[in-house]
Amino acid sequence: MSRFWSPLVQSLVPYVPGEQPKDRVFIKLNTNENPHGPSPLALEAIRAATGDGLRLYPDPVAGDLRAAVAAQYGLTPAHVFAGNGSDEVLAHAFNAFFGGGGEVLFADVTYSFYPTYCRLYGLPHRLVPLGADFRCDVGLYRGPCAGIVIANPNAPTGIPLPLAAIEQVLRANPDVVVIVDEAYVDFGADSAVALIPRYDNLLVVHTFSKSRSMAGLRVGLAMGQPHLVEGLVRVKDSFNSYPLGRLALAGALAAWQDRDWFDRTRRQVMADRDAMTAGLQAQGFEVLPSAANFVFARHPQVAAEVVLAGLRDRGILVRHFRQERIRDWLRISVGTTAECGALLAATAGIVAG
Repeated sequence: MSRFWSPLVQSLVPYVPGEQPKDRVFIKLNTNENPHGPSPLALEAIRAATGDGLRLYPDPVAGDLRAAVAAQYGLTPAHVFAGNGSDEVLAHAFNAFFGGGGEVLFADVTYSFYPTYCRLYGLPHRLVPLGADFRCDVGLYRGPCAGIVIANPNAPTGIPLPLAAIEQVLRANPDVVVIVDEAYVDFGADSAVALIPRYDNLLVVHTFSKSRSMAGLRVGLAMGQPHLVEGLVRVKDSFNSYPLGRLALAGALAAWQDRDWFDRTRRQVMADRDAMTAGLQAQGFEVLPSAANFVFARHPQVAAEVVLAGLRDRGILVRHFRQERIRDWLRISVGTTAECGALLAATAGIVAG
């Protein structure tokens, strides 16, 4: 530790992202990146925006992007916030809405950035246990608290919640903000955006990193009633008034407008996910039902560390979490059809060995 660090920095346990190797070429199924690449229209828009205009600051309110998003959902731009990836949007939301006293509630097995935000902002939190089958009992999300975060579909399990369950949480907690983190919603779950006009405590967070293949561009959204968006704007403009550069804004707008590419590639991911699930199950793996671009799997006879090491030896990366409840499980991103086939060939050899 540095003697110059503040006590807060000394106490932080940062989020650890998935490995991004540079020493050799792997089939990367460890960070839930989309294997199909961004919309060609988005790439062309980025190229077109690369010029003398980069000497100028970008639009601080991301007006065109917010208007396009709002129009698709029947909202107004005042219902939409744009930020530098959904991680930044979530961080602003934790900072804006969860400091009123009490604990922030989220699942004991979910996106591991949530407790990191709580530590950063000094927010007490309580883990709500998932069931033995890793399903969420929304009846446990009630009582005094500072706010609630639900990933839907959940990560790393991939299991979705129906909208009726989200509504149950909203109705039971009308005096705190409920964040629904929908990073993977486009791969088979139902979005809670439709509920925004009826619930003034609902904030829905999206990302361009997954279903729109733009993890390298860093664009995220939040949608909620205007008073929530205004809270996020106040935090943003006290931190960084220009979170999205000109290239990001141009690429994100074009990607949002290219519905054909979005639908074609996400449906291919869903088809490959289902085929990979069936293949793993045929090899004896237990695979949780996924509505995301990854699966969560374990083998009853082969330890997760053995499968992890065997796959790496064969040039394939997947994600292993050492958290007690899920130490026997692996999260496997959906790659191309060929990459999923290579994964299944590799796991077959490992299981047989």
